[in-house]
Amino acid sequence: MPKNTDRLSSHDWLVRIGLDEDGQNDLLLEDEPLDNLTGDPSSALRERFQQWQQRHRFAPGDLVVWKPGLMNKRYPRATQPAVVLEVLDQPVFDSERDAGSPYFREPLDLVLGLFVDEGPNRGDFLNWHYDSRRFQPWQPD
Repeated sequence: MPKNTDRLSSHDWLVRIGLDEDGQNDLLLEDEPLDNLTGDPSSALRERFQQWQQRHRFAPGDLVVWKPGLMNKRYPRATQPAVVLEVLDQPVFDSERDAGSPYFREPLDLVLGLFVDEGPNRGDFLNWHYDSRRFQPWQPD
């Protein structure tokens, strides 16, 4: 049977859509990585837990950014502020059905607006739902 040379390997597909090792779509590119993943991670885990537990009261019009190490979506970028459009009294839950996904039953209680900085929608003001536990007030440098 002749080999179909038009077929791409999974690696080739990832390269084409920008999700390979050299791609620019890595969610953690701008995040603060852990310094040492080979030693005892207990102090880093406790630090992330403390950040996770620290709650902030947000109101429409507040500017927010990701807490260090808690970014789980591509937008906003790690240091890009977003404006709070709405704080939901009752969160909506991500509809991801796979319990192995980091989005499985994530409570989305914060609606943020931001400018998209790339692609065909560059410059557009869009909004998305997020888990408020992952955000902190934005402080200008």
